[in-house]
Amino acid sequence: MSDQLKIKLSIANRVYPLTILPNQEEGLRKAAKNIETMINQFEQSYSVRDKQDVLAMCALQFASQVEQKSIDKENVSEHVEEKLEALNNLLEVHLNS
Repeated sequence: MSDQLKIKLSIANRVYPLTILPNQEEGLRKAAKNIETMINQFEQSYSVRDKQDVLAMCALQFASQVEQKSIDKENVSEHVEEKLEALNNLLEVHLNS
């Protein structure tokens, strides 16, 4: 327990005390900053004043980014797999000739 840090993060005008591992601090602080930036963008772009609505929009935005990266990764993996299979088939043809 002594290797854990106690930090406070501010999100949407609320302070959240957290007990974390030292290697988590940078990521959490960057995430909180990104959330605050996105909150400001939504409030300015859509004239949304209800923090609950803004936080829901932020959650949806971040979740969709994660899902899109997962989809993109699957597509790249499928493409790489197809190329490897084609390369393997070429090697087999040349080795068996």
